[in-house]
Parts: sequence; C-alpha cells; structure tokens
Amino acid sequence: MDKILKPTYFISALSLILFLHACSAQKKLDRLRTGETPSAQLSLGRQESFIPQIKNEKVSRDTLKIKDEDGTEILIMKAIKDEETGEMVAADVLDAAMVTARFRNIAERKGKVDLAFQVIVPASMRDSRWQLRFYPDMYVLEDSIRLEPVVITGQAYRKAQLKGYEHYDKFLSRIIHDTTAFINVRQLEIFLKRNIPQVYAFKTDSTYVSEEEFLSAYGVSERQAIDHYTNKFAKNMNERRKARKDKMYRKYVKAPIVTEGIRLDTVMVNSEGDFIYNYVQTLNTRPKLRRADIVLSGEIYEQEKKLYTIPRSEPLTFYISSIVAFVDNTERYLTKVVERRASANTECRIDFEVGKAEVRPELGENAASISRIEKTLASLLENETFDLDSVVVSATASPEGSYSFNGRLAQKRSEAVSGYFGRYMTHYADSLVDAAGISMDIEGNDMQYARSVSLIKLTPRCIPENWDDLHMLVEKDVVMNVDQKDDFFRHFKTKDPDSREAKMRSGDYYKYMKESLYPQLRTVKFNFYLHRKGMVKDTVHTTVIDSTYMRGVQALRDMDYEAALALLRPYEDYNTAVAYMGMERNRNAMRIISKMERTPEINYLLAILYSREGDLDKAVECYMKACRQNHSYVYRGNLDPEISVLIKMYGLNQEEDEYIDEY
Repeated sequence: MDKILKPTYFISALSLILFLHACSAQKKLDRLRTGETPSAQLSLGRQESFIPQIKNEKVSRDTLKIKDEDGTEILIMKAIKDEETGEMVAADVLDAAMVTARFRNIAERKGKVDLAFQVIVPASMRDSRWQLRFYPDMYVLEDSIRLEPVVITGQAYRKAQLKGYEHYDKFLSRIIHDTTAFINVRQLEIFLKRNIPQVYAFKTDSTYVSEEEFLSAYGVSERQAIDHYTNKFAKNMNERRKARKDKMYRKYVKAPIVTEGIRLDTVMVNSEGDFIYNYVQTLNTRPKLRRADIVLSGEIYEQEKKLYTIPRSEPLTFYISSIVAFVDNTERYLTKVVERRASANTECRIDFEVGKAEVRPELGENAASISRIEKTLASLLENETFDLDSVVVSATASPEGSYSFNGRLAQKRSEAVSGYFGRYMTHYADSLVDAAGISMDIEGNDMQYARSVSLIKLTPRCIPENWDDLHMLVEKDVVMNVDQKDDFFRHFKTKDPDSREAKMRSGDYYKYMKESLYPQLRTVKFNFYLHRKGMVKDTVHTTVIDSTYMRGVQALRDMDYEAALALLRPYEDYNTAVAYMGMERNRNAMRIISKMERTPEINYLLAILYSREGDLDKAVECYMKACRQNHSYVYRGNLDPEISVLIKMYGLNQEEDEYIDEY
C-alpha cells in the first residue's frame, strides 16, 4: 500500500509547489500592471573624468592659483554661496550617491560619441520562469534605431529551453543516416550463396563489375537484389522523420536560445539584488546632430507566451557638443593669374583613298571623326569666354612610298581638310546669324550675332611621314616578337627615311606593320588658338575662392577629420588646429594655436587642450579668460567634458543663476 501512495504524495506535493509558484508569478505581474512594483529604468550612471592625471582618484585638489591678465594671482577653490552673508565660502567635496538627471552633455571626438547609460532591473521584477527582453531605442535627427536587446533569463526558463533542445536531440538521434542499416545483409548473403554463388564470390573479390555486366551475367541487378532485402517500412519511417525535422523543432524548442544580435543574455539564478547593466553605444556623428535620445521598452515571456509589455521609459537625452562648432567658415581666397591667350588640341583619323587627298565622309570611320570635329568647332564658335582666332590643321602620312611624294600628299590632304572644315565654319556661323535675326544698335547699325568667321584663319601643315608615332606603336605592340622589334629598332636608326623604309620591307613583320600599324599614322591634328573675350592685357591677376581650402572646411563641418586634415594640413591655420583637435592630436593643435592672438575662441580651445594634457592650472586660467572676454563661454563650458570637469571640481561660475541645457 505504501508503495502505491508514495508516488501520489510526490505528485501532489509537486503540483502544490507549481501552483504556489504560478500564484507568486501572477502577483508579480499584477503589481507591475498596477505600478506597485517599480519597472525597469534607464539611468546615466556615474560619469568619470577622462583626464589621466585625476581619473578615478578619490581625493582631488580643490584649490589652485591662476593669473589674471595683469599678472595678479587669483585663488580658485571649491566654494558655495553663504545664504546669510552672500559670500563664497569653502565647502567639502561630496560625491553624489545616485545620478537622477535625465540628460548628459557628451563630446564628439574623431567623428564618434559614446552614449553610456545603465539598464536597471529591480529584483522584484524578475521571476525564475520568465525571460525579460529589453529594447533600447535611439532617436537621432529624423531616424529611429533599435539597439541590440538586453535579455535576462530566469533559471527555470533556461532549464525549460534546454529541456526542449534535449527532446529535439532525442528525436534527431532516431534518424538513421547510413542507408545500409536497412538492408538485411545476412539474409542477402544466404540468398546469394544458395542461388547465385558466382555473385556471392564477389564478397571476397575486389574485381570491379559494372551494373550492366552484373545484370547480363545473373539476370538480376545489384539494385534489385539489395531492394529485395531492404526493410522498406523502416526506411520509409526514417524518411518521414527527416521530413518532420522542422515541425518537431517548433514543437520541442518553443523558445530558442538566440545568440546573434543580442548585447547581453544572462541567466539569473536568484532574485536577490537589482540587476544593473552598463550599456555603451558608439554613434557615428553627422552634420547638425546636436542630441540623441534613448528610450527603453520591453517584454516579459514565459516560454513562447508573452505575459506583459513593459511600458516605454522616460527618455535619456544626450546633448552632443562637437569641436566643429569652432570652425571658421570665412571664405579663403588666392591670387590667380589669368592668361589672355589659350590653346587646345585634338586629333582624328580621316581615311583617304590610296594616293588621293579628297575628304570623303562615307569612307571608313570618317563620318564619326568628322562629326566629332564639327561639334568641337561649334562649341568654340559659341563659347561665351573665348573667341577662336585660328586653327592649325596638320596632316601626316604613313612611310610607304617616297618621302617627297608623302610630303606632297600630306600637304594636299591638310589643305583639303582645312577647306572642308572652313566651309563648315562659315555655314555654321551663318546659321547662328539667321537664328538670331536682325538687330539694330542705338544708331541704327546692323549687329551680328556671330563673330565674322572670315577672320578665323585655318592654316594647313603637314608631317610627311609619322615615324615618331610608328616607333611608339611598335614599342607597345603585343603581336611582334622581341627579335622583330629589335630588327625594326636597328633599321630605325637609318637617317634617310626612304632607305629606312626599304630595309624594313625585308623583315617578316613588314606586312603586319603595313596592314595594322601604318593606318594609325594617317591622322589629322587640330590645334585651336583662342583669346579671352574683352581682355586686352596678356595677363590679369585676380582673386578666386581657394576651392581646396573650402573643401577642407566642408569636410571639417562634416566631421570627416582625416579628409579635412589631408586638405588643410599645408595651411597650418586656425581650422587646421580645429581638425587636429577633432582627431585628438593635441600637441599639433597646441603648436598652431599657441602662436595666435588670444581671442575668446583661442583661449577656450587652449583650455580644452590644457585640460586634455592634465595642466589644470593653465586650463582654468584660459577658460576664465575666455568667459570674461565672451560671457557665452560660461554656458558652453558645461557641454565640453574637458571644461565641465573643471567647473565641477573647482565650482567655477557658481555666481551665475542661469543655466541652459544646450548652447
């Protein structure tokens, strides 16, 4: 009787424990819904100073001496205003136990900022059977970005997850991957030994027999013999298990363990003490980015069931200060020498019939070449900056034939091309006049739209044989071998061009050179000579915006410090120093700024640099001077951590009643 009751008592006790635990979890949910139990929250945590000399020190110096402009020593101490007397009196330095502010001033450096905050989860909010999923959302400018979640998994929740994986693994273990496991090998061997002994002999024979030979010799294929002794039922069951893998995964693993895309997944063994996670999100800054907000939301799950949606928290706000606020946007100019005269050139290949000089647009690729030259001439005739003075047309011939004949032929071709495009220019200028119509000046004289083309001179010239280009083509050619090129270069040294070409005819490469390289030598080159409209002097000195410098300034405004430095480094000026500061190359920046006049901006930047280097006396001195020169730096100081740490350490500017969150 006892043996029968014991399991019953055990099951009853277990049911009671589960029931009580469920009641406890439900009460926690009810308290969360009614607000009796505090929900998870975001906190800024403690902000440490990054100054190497004072970082993490419990006791820091709270007094120092600085010099005023006239050399008078001033004592700076941590002090507060006495309410009765109104005087500033020394005070003990007390560290706050908890940070309650919802905003923080952070500095952009090297184009990045670190948003550091804490995710705090009270112990009363957790349960062993729950998984808490927290989603930080970041809001920057017009964008909303979900950051990596923080997951807190209860011990019982994780056990249930692992148990699901165990069940699934057991299912997978029942899947057989070796197909021979379904074959009754023993029965197959007995069958072969009794009925087909020749086949059974292959058991100890390594001779390869093809499927066709096996079938023709014994009347049964190897596949048929194996199928006959295969347990088809077991095989089909195994195939069905394979097909059900995904379905069984969903059945057993109701809440998969996710590792990708999660900032933290920690298993909480018990509920004692609040859970605090220090979250740091690095943000690439961009132009006009002045603030970023972080909001926390979340969900509570019990396996696959969502129990509760954690309401969105109040936002944490990060005000972002950047060194680019100090960029000098003044345009920089340089002196440029403008020449009255200018020139341009282009080449085209115009094919001629052998021994002839007539320009035929339908021949070869002439139509495309002629069209390109006509477009160039049209753009020069209509150019608003330059007037076209003259065009030199130079034609060349290939070396076959005598040098004197080639010279006469090249000259004729040059004259033909000059005449052809001269007629085109006249026709084009006339069309411009017709399109503009007839206009009269104040005295009634006709005004022409286009400049008289008759003043534009086309000068034909020739190069009888284009040996220089042939030499270059042979050097770059990939068809001729080394011996052929050496033979060409040896003959090329012959001074008389006719003798030179005659020697090359004996080479086995001449036919290839004549057919493939010679046609590339029959070119026409155009040199255009122009002058600036309305300009009388040969040269004029003028000022233009320094485009390189202004690109550097724009890169600096965009916080692309490396690109800015590449452009601004040669100038070694104020903006160069700002770019160095953005990259935290403090000594380079100090070298430039220390030589400049002590304006409010310079004093403030020096305060930042001295603070970075740990020279607090000079940092405070420069900051106080900047505040006296420009009162707005009193408020700006709270935005830069290098200065705000000094303000807090020495109680600077406490006489100010105003406070602004954003400069």
